Amino acid sequence: MATKIRLQRRGRKHYAFYSIVIADSRSPRDGKFTEKIGTYNPNTNPATVDINFERALYWVNNGATPTDTVRNILSREGVYMMKHLQGGVKKGAFDEAAAQAKFEAWKNAKANALSSVKAKDAQAKAELKKSLLEAEKEKNAEIAKKVAEKKAAEALAKAEAEAATEEAVATEEVAAE
Repeated sequence: MATKIRLQRRGRKHYAFYSIVIADSRSPRDGKFTEKIGTYNPNTNPATVDINFERALYWVNNGATPTDTVRNILSREGVYMMKHLQGGVKKGAFDEAAAQAKFEAWKNAKANALSSVKAKDAQAKAELKKSLLEAEKEKNAEIAKKVAEKKAAEALAKAEAEAATEEAVATEEVAAE
């Protein structure tokens, strides 16, 4: 039986959510499968992957062929790195403890890189928000200046109108006398 590690589509319309399954290569995409080893949600940023590492490693070591997307997911999760290190242990290049230490170092480096990317993204969002706030403050200041000028012009026009009416009343009183 030719087994494949592939994605099985779940979720609703326009919101795909996938199960990572072990299935016979002849079975349909969403059909019968041997074992479910994880889930993959591409709708989050970054994509969320929940996988049973030991079972995935077992199936990869026993010859299950992953699809391209699943191969990328397993590689990102470190399954292929561990398979590579186990091959080195079998050949006698290093022992199991050294392989585990190399894997932990790789995993920590990957986690640090991911956290630095997230920090840069958060910083960029904060800077964008700050620049938008500054632009809005400048725009509000311009609007406030225009409103103040308009009110000053209205007050001046009103004062001139009152002065003109007072002058007209005064000239009428002088003419009446």
